[in-house]
Amino acid sequence: MLPKFLLADNSLETPETIFVVHTETPRFIVEADLDDFWNNQVIHWIDGEPGDEDLISDLVEAAEDFLENEFDNEDLLEEEDEELD
Repeated sequence: MLPKFLLADNSLETPETIFVVHTETPRFIVEADLDDFWNNQVIHWIDGEPGDEDLISDLVEAAEDFLENEFDNEDLLEEEDEELD
């Protein structure tokens, strides 16, 4: 089973951009600036944009929460590594 969200980048072509990929229907990719993900988003719909604005809002919020949790987890891992040194 695939995870619901994946992080992706294309550091050679767009080094300042990050992508959050939603793997479940409706599938989509949120493209945004790495430093300003919450304000600079472009959504690429793979399965076609759903007509329900509430659903879209919920999906984008879930993608934002996923990314925030990933960043928080990365910070925790870095802190653990520093404590081990």
